Amino acid sequence: MTKRWIDITQPFQNTIATWPGDTPFHFELAFTKEQTGSVNIGRFTTSTHTGTHADAPYHFDVNAPTIEQLDVNIYIGEALVIDLSDKTEICRGDLEEINFYGVSRVLFKLHSIVDTQRFPNRVPVIHPEIAAFLHEKGIRLIGVDCPSVDALESKSLDTHHALYRHGIHIIENLMLEQVLPGLYDFIGIPLKIVGADGAPVRAVIRKIEDEGSI
Repeated sequence: MTKRWIDITQPFQNTIATWPGDTPFHFELAFTKEQTGSVNIGRFTTSTHTGTHADAPYHFDVNAPTIEQLDVNIYIGEALVIDLSDKTEICRGDLEEINFYGVSRVLFKLHSIVDTQRFPNRVPVIHPEIAAFLHEKGIRLIGVDCPSVDALESKSLDTHHALYRHGIHIIENLMLEQVLPGLYDFIGIPLKIVGADGAPVRAVIRKIEDEGSI
């Protein structure tokens, strides 16, 4: 029996949480079928960092690639979901005993519950030191279920920069509440927006096999 794909994307809706001060998401019908005589036509506005999205390195480094310049293969392939929702800080020591099964993508479940309509006051601290360790393990994509891999008040974005220096790209605001740890097929391709610092992602996973608790 073919295993089903699981959607781990935050749904865009007019009540979705947005970074304080950033452009809120808004969708509306620009023209109705009644007006056009044939079709409904919608329009929306959004920040590139609302909902499930990929950060381009250009987001935090003006000399780095924009989103359309990144290889789509980064965002397709096997991924390991790791449950760290019992921790408030993530350090190298939290990862050293984990079997990464040779994958090049990790998805960190950092929360047991995510409220997509309320922007969090804080997120777990992901220490920059994990970047070198993940690079040693062959990781080139990290996904998290929160708005940032750095503290929300950070201006230096040390973890963003450390990950990029080690060739690791970032997806934020995944939905992993109902996802068990283990190995999955993963697809999470960002929209191809020329010159953009990031882009919305439709992320899905499909269980490969039961590896038990990780």
